[in-house]
This record gives sequence, C-alpha cells and structure tokens, in this order.
Amino acid sequence: MLRHVLRAAAVAGAIIAAACVEYAPFTPTVNTATQTNIVPPSLQLAAAAIAPSSDRYLVVFKPGQTAAPQIAAELSANGGRLEGLHEQLGFAVVSGISTDAAARLARSNAVSSIEPDIEFAIEPMTDAQALDAIDPGTQSATAPQNAALFARQWNMRAIGANTAWASGALGSSSVRVAILDTGIDYRWPDLNGRVDLTRSISLRPDEDARLQTWFGALNLNPITDLNAHGTLVSSIVASNSGFFAGVTTRTMLFGVKVCIIFNTCSTSAILNGIVYSVDHGADVINMSLGGAFLKSANPGFVSVINSVFNYANRNGTLIVVAAGNSAADIDHSGNVYFTYCNSPHVICVSATGPTAAPDVNGPFTNPDAVAPYTNFGRSAISLAAPGGGVTSVGSLVSGPCSQTTLAWHQPPAPSPGAPLPPPVIDGPACPSNLGLFLVRGAGTSFSSPHVAGVAASIIATTGRGNPSQVRAILQQSADDLGDPGTDPFYGKGRLNAARAVGAIP
Repeated sequence: MLRHVLRAAAVAGAIIAAACVEYAPFTPTVNTATQTNIVPPSLQLAAAAIAPSSDRYLVVFKPGQTAAPQIAAELSANGGRLEGLHEQLGFAVVSGISTDAAARLARSNAVSSIEPDIEFAIEPMTDAQALDAIDPGTQSATAPQNAALFARQWNMRAIGANTAWASGALGSSSVRVAILDTGIDYRWPDLNGRVDLTRSISLRPDEDARLQTWFGALNLNPITDLNAHGTLVSSIVASNSGFFAGVTTRTMLFGVKVCIIFNTCSTSAILNGIVYSVDHGADVINMSLGGAFLKSANPGFVSVINSVFNYANRNGTLIVVAAGNSAADIDHSGNVYFTYCNSPHVICVSATGPTAAPDVNGPFTNPDAVAPYTNFGRSAISLAAPGGGVTSVGSLVSGPCSQTTLAWHQPPAPSPGAPLPPPVIDGPACPSNLGLFLVRGAGTSFSSPHVAGVAASIIATTGRGNPSQVRAILQQSADDLGDPGTDPFYGKGRLNAARAVGAIP
C-alpha cells in the first residue's frame, strides 16, 4: 500500500518560475502547507523585463560571410569567450568583452550587426512543501497512475494521460527531449536515470561558478538546477512516476542550461542551445521561457531567431514553446516580437487550469478553463494544455523541487534612483538533508512540457516523422474547445494524450 505524509516546510526564497516577460524582484517569505495566498503570473507586459547583458553579444554575419577570424583575433588580443560559432547560420555569441571590443567587431566588413544579449525574465513564485515517509511503490514506471501523489495531478487526468498509459503509451528511451531551462536535478528519484548526462550541457558559465561555490564538494554535473523551474518542467515530460506521474516514463531527457537562479534567461544562450540540441539528436525541444522585444530595435535577433528555428525544422526537431503569461494578444502585437510564439515552425502552447480546488486532492472545478494570465491569438496559439489556475494551492501544477535550489533575495537600492545591488543568495531552499520537497506553480511554462511529452509519445508510437506530421497529430487529436475550429485561446483545442497515441478514437 502506498502511504504518504506531508508536513509543512518553511522554505525561503525564489522557488519556482513561470515563463513571463515581467521581472519583479522577490523577497523570500515563509510558506506552509495551508498557505493559499498564491501569487499569480503577471498580467503585465513590461518593457523593463528586457535587460541587456553587460558583456555578452550576438554577432550577426553578413550573408555568405563569416567574422570568425576577426572574432578570434579580438579574443586573443583582449580576452573574452567564444560561447558559440555557427557560421552556417550566420552568427556567433561572445562574452567577457568590453563595449570598445564590441565596437571594433561591429566595424568588420563581415559583420552585419552586433547586439547586446537580452536577458528575459521568468517570474518567481513561492510554494514548497517537504515530503516525509513517502513510499513511491515499485510499479509506478509501468503504471504512472500509481504515483504516490497522483491524486493531486488534475493536469494529467485533464489530458487523458492515464488512458494513454493504460494502452501502453509510456514513451521510449530512444526518443530524446531537450529541456532548455534552468537545469535538471537528475538525482531526484522521479528523474534518476531519465536524464542523458552525456548530452546535457550548461551554456551559462556564470551559473557554473555558483554551482561550484555552493555544491562543489558534491562533484555534480553542470546541468544541476539551482532554480527549480527546469526540474519541475522536466518531470512533466518524463518521470519514473514514483511520486509524481509524468506524461511519459521512458522518454530520455537532456538538459541545456540557458537560464539562471535569478530567474533570467539569455537569448544568445537559447539560440546556442537550440542549435546544440538539434546537433545532438533532440527529437523535441521544450522551451518554457520567453518574453518580447521590439523588432525595430533588435533586427539581428529577429533574423538569427528565424534562421535557427528553420534549421531545427529542416533537421527534424520539433520545438514546443510556452505562450507566455502577459494576457497579451500575440496576433496584434505591432512592432513587438514575442519569443518564441512568433518564431517559425513552433508549437505555441497556452494555459488552462481549474477555476476552483478547495484541497490539493480536489475536487477540481472546470480544469479546462482558460487561465487568466495566458497569452492568446488565433493565429499564434497552436494548442492549449494544463498550466495551472490561480485560485488556490490545489489548482497549481505540482512536481519535484530540485535538491540544489538556492534561495535568494534582492536588496533595495541604496538611494532613490540608484541601481540595484547584486542579488544575495541566502542558501539551500529544498535541502536534501531534510528530505525531498515538492513545488507548485502556474504558468504556460507548465503547459508546454505536457505537449512536449505527448509529442515524444507520438514519436515513440508512430516512428520518427517530420515535425509537421507530429504537429498535425497533436492538433487533429485535440479536444475542440472554445470557438469551433481555431480559437484564440485554445488554438486547435486542448491537448488529448489518449487520442494522440490512438488509445481512443
């Protein structure tokens, strides 16, 4: 018999994030099991969310040319780091260089433009709980519905995942999903053995240094998650399903770290990460991140984004992205480029969630309701999937909290108008010496991995096709909600895992 006891945990820090375009400095608070004051994802599109990196640049080459020799000469003479060189796609990423060095590179005859990196914010939420005396059982990997905490996973039942599992659709270890995020806690029991560390990589050297400072003695892989966001996202795609069921139990994940503890993600690292994932055999890429920027102010980014996403599609990799949490109309955005729903060939996923859930185990009222924070657009949204409601703890999406999550806070500015000092890390938030912890959140960050998981299951069931074939199956099998046909909030409908794998007609 499965048995579980939950005890309240006082956990301080920025625990979990949802794909968003607003950055709100966060001060740690204490959370308990009875807490119901949940902070919903932001409904505001804030230009302040777009923060240029101080020393990382995107170098865009002129068509048919390369600035590789000039970059090599500059870095050799004055220092810096080449984070990515993709001559066939016409760009490079460099860091650790001065503005003068950037200006010198911009004058190269082979350079079209050089643009400061953009750090997009993912918004923090706080709700964590420690797990005590949990017996996950031994058969959950073949029967995910037996996971110890499946009762609270309204999200899996909403998409008919349990019906898909009953038909034998559990995924395949030959199918690979790349998680572009804050990293993955590959030691957490639900993820142990599900992460290919030989393919995993960190593209954030700044985060690698923090990992060494806080956990160097443990000799952990650089993909280790200091934030918790990537771990929760990963567990939705694939999980051993001892504690929390995943959409699949056999899919192989690999992590590509492009975001950091302080809830920001580098655009240049993301572009590097997509190319890396494609070149290392990803069938599906999940991107629970994004934001928005002015197209006119960042033409180099627009051209490179288009090139990179076209490259993924040509090479057979499907990219699933979160729609974002600004309640924004993506179809009527004018000069604003929404990353990454405005990118070519993506599956852009909006969010649904219960309108009421008085308890973590339900009942869950109307789980297919449109989440109030989700971005929308009849031509932009491909599908809807569970992302979480905002009315109570029970309406959120639950999953594992990375054992290396670090709590942090943002000190105030020393005086009005002065810049903010650097954030301060307070210490571990879900420490392994106190047992295992869960986290909860709401946002399109958690919608996207449901679709990525079902895409992986389709590939395992039908064999590898091109991304458009997988997209067609996902959309044609969805439950048509909202306006008939294509709806601005649901797209072609709410994801149906059971129909997508042929478990039901």
